[in-house]
Amino acid sequence: MQAVICPRYGPPDVLRFIEMAKPLPGPRDLLIRVVATTVSAADQRLRSLNLPRGFGLMGRLIFGITRPRQPILGSELSGVVESTGHEVTQFKPGDVVFAFRDTRLGCHAEYVTMPETGAVVPVPTGVSMAEAAALSFGGTTALSFLRKAGIAKGEAVLVIGASGCVGSAAVQLARHFGGHVTGLTSSVNVDLVRRIGADAVIDYTRHDITSGDRRWDVIIDTVGITPLQRLRTVLKPEGRLLLVAADLPTMLAAPAVAMTSKQKVFAGPSFGTADDIRLLAELAERGVYRPVIDKHYAFGEIVEAHRHVDGGRKKGSVVVQVGSEPPR
Repeated sequence: MQAVICPRYGPPDVLRFIEMAKPLPGPRDLLIRVVATTVSAADQRLRSLNLPRGFGLMGRLIFGITRPRQPILGSELSGVVESTGHEVTQFKPGDVVFAFRDTRLGCHAEYVTMPETGAVVPVPTGVSMAEAAALSFGGTTALSFLRKAGIAKGEAVLVIGASGCVGSAAVQLARHFGGHVTGLTSSVNVDLVRRIGADAVIDYTRHDITSGDRRWDVIIDTVGITPLQRLRTVLKPEGRLLLVAADLPTMLAAPAVAMTSKQKVFAGPSFGTADDIRLLAELAERGVYRPVIDKHYAFGEIVEAHRHVDGGRKKGSVVVQVGSEPPR
């Protein structure tokens, strides 16, 4: 099979296509033929090791000193079950599924294996293979943080970076949880953020949210540019601040907020579970949550897909078509 590897940290040009043996499923595993995958911000960070401030050395210790320990990037996919281990009971060859491998990565390849009990579920009715491939990364990240906030019906929620992969998921999921959602984005993405369900949209090129008198119960920052203290000025006295893209100094400062006020700050990594994937599938089938897709690339164009993500202006997800679409 073909796979794309990252043999060292660097720009998109370091990526290489290689031929390697098709993986063999264990007794309780599925062998999945990949139809589509994505290039996420996490893939871009792992490839370049361009991590938030303070995480450089820690990143090398976790991911690999001179090159990624897992050279095949990609955390999410949609595909077709090719074969199963002899103890598998929930899936059969030919099933159309989507899956989230999270930090295990490995989806930038023609085949992957997944445990039957892992984060893999049938593709929902009415959802395309491209959409299914893009359901997991943004969806699970947004879910993880929004659950920490415990949004009550009618609470005011601000999503910073509302047109991005995580931000666009957060807009839709926060509304599902009962929030009154304001999306913060650029001029070109105002209509997009309104279209995915934001109750209000603020164009950051025209309005500075920290200079007004409006306050929010929950702020989810997916960008990580606005300083912590400025965000706290637009957070209600007992509000919750969710920092998806915080650097290390900000994360270290977060505990002091709870010691000096009733505000709460949540930061740190997020992880998707099998239950999360099942919930996202259900919400997608009901039309409550659909991923935003910016661009589609062929598998042979994956370097260009990385370049696009490097630009920092993508809307939602960048999808890479790996294999042929199954009949549905």
